[in-house]
Amino acid sequence: MKQIRNFCVIAHIDHGKSTLSDRLLEYTKTIADREMQDQALDNMDLERERGITIKSHAIQMYYDRPSDGKQYTFNLIDTPGHVDFSYEVSRSIAACEGALLLVDASQGIQAQTISNLYLAIDHDLEIIPILNKVDMESAMIDEVSDQIIDLIGCEKEDIVLASGKTGLGVPDIMEAIVERIPAPEGDPGAPLQALIFDSVFNAYRGVIAYFRILNGTMRKGDLVRFVNTGKEYEADEIGVLKMTQHPKDKLEAGNVGYIITGIKESKEIKVGDTITTVERPCEKAIQGFEDVKPMVFAGIFPLDNDDFEDLRDSLEKLQLNDASLVFEPETSAALGFGFRCGFLGMLHLEIVQERLYREFDMDVITTVPNVSYNLMDKSGEEYTVRTPSELPEQHTIEMVEEPYITAQIITKPEFIGTIMTLCMEKRGTLTKQHYLTPERVELSFDLPLAEIVFDFYDRLKSVSRGYASFDYQPIEYRETDLVKLDIRLNGEPVDALSALVHRSKAEAFGRQICKKLKELLPRQQFVIAIQAAVGAKVIARETISALRKDVTAKCYGGDITRKRKLLEKQKAGKRRMRQFGKVEVPQKAFLDVLKL
Repeated sequence: MKQIRNFCVIAHIDHGKSTLSDRLLEYTKTIADREMQDQALDNMDLERERGITIKSHAIQMYYDRPSDGKQYTFNLIDTPGHVDFSYEVSRSIAACEGALLLVDASQGIQAQTISNLYLAIDHDLEIIPILNKVDMESAMIDEVSDQIIDLIGCEKEDIVLASGKTGLGVPDIMEAIVERIPAPEGDPGAPLQALIFDSVFNAYRGVIAYFRILNGTMRKGDLVRFVNTGKEYEADEIGVLKMTQHPKDKLEAGNVGYIITGIKESKEIKVGDTITTVERPCEKAIQGFEDVKPMVFAGIFPLDNDDFEDLRDSLEKLQLNDASLVFEPETSAALGFGFRCGFLGMLHLEIVQERLYREFDMDVITTVPNVSYNLMDKSGEEYTVRTPSELPEQHTIEMVEEPYITAQIITKPEFIGTIMTLCMEKRGTLTKQHYLTPERVELSFDLPLAEIVFDFYDRLKSVSRGYASFDYQPIEYRETDLVKLDIRLNGEPVDALSALVHRSKAEAFGRQICKKLKELLPRQQFVIAIQAAVGAKVIARETISALRKDVTAKCYGGDITRKRKLLEKQKAGKRRMRQFGKVEVPQKAFLDVLKL
């Protein structure tokens, strides 16, 4: 055990975690040169296309230390940097004793750097600060080193200078890992205690769980029990994770590995659960992860209602690999049967939609995303509202509360004005302004979560020309003036397009949707009225005029009154058609409106 080191790589988006991990894999010859590719640990096409890490990836490497001739086993976990995937980071940190904190020498410390650092400090991890991209012309080595020293209180010589691109500083990082990160503690002879920190579904082998052993020894063929679910299985195969799975006969305390038990049901395994043996069970489960709290809710419906069960299977399998996704069944008058899903943010929602399509071939429609509200009615009863259809009549409501978050934005001083304007527009209040250095300022805002769900992150990046970094934590629920915005076509409400909005934003949002629908809906033989309404009051309207298809060909010659009479007859027919004609909203129109 003295020769094992478990560590993860944490940083803000685009500070070079995956590139540096590639260099470590090359240096330890874990991957043959001919198999090497960029972002070697990112095994999803989606991750390569977007250049982001979505999943944490664990891998084992061996390092032959020249100074003492011993071989060390490194278990490395590469983590995502985007705020929507911070749950992945918290799980990786729980399985480690140390963390490599990467800071981009040309960008300096950013919001997610600080947030991930606090996560690591809460778990008492040993932090190794690394200044990455020092080979770039724009690198500000001294300035950013001072920022790191201010942030974590280390000495200047503790900071390792490195470049993920050229491999500079990799031997220094290896030495720092051996010297500074403590070896795992634990007793190989004690009853087995292993923490599950990730799982994945394989069509041939069933559910594969990734774990970290805290105490005890796991052997192939042992009868194991999952403490929280109480289920018992035989360990068909155990082993360590390299680029592929390497089976082993036994794994001891301090190690990271995988277990295959032939579980086919995804419900039977939970991330954060404890594995022990049936023969010598451990006394108590490991205090693992808190249950994740979704921030954004949206309905996901199959294009064809017959695919409902397939969608349920796909979501269950996806949930194994993405523990922060939560869902429950719901029905909609317009879309039929589907699921109400909870996500950590809009990027998470987009990624889940994309993965459903790529990995499970599921085409889905997503309804307008919203957050959950606390509501108290006149009789004093309290309940949670997650969908527009759950909001009761306005006159029965005593009070509605919406979730607030505290947002930390780190930016350059010249963008303070535009960022404040954006946050005020989103009903935010400034709570703190703090200069980290003369060139970097940290702003703290209290903002309603509902306002940052849609386009806040994109707009923040555009008003600050990409220089602002953003991180948030939920704080509390506060009273709000919430209304339900209904969209009606010829007086018929379309429930999939209704949304919960603040009263001050209802009119602008209603206008926007009506305008968009006017562009998207195909014209009919009759006039279509598109209305946005709050209760009985219509606040926006657009009209799609009828296709004029006047058939006067058979009416040649003769008096004009004959022509008029024929047109009047056709007009009456159109009026009748409007009464009975249903307006079908095409699939594309739904998707484009929901993109608003």
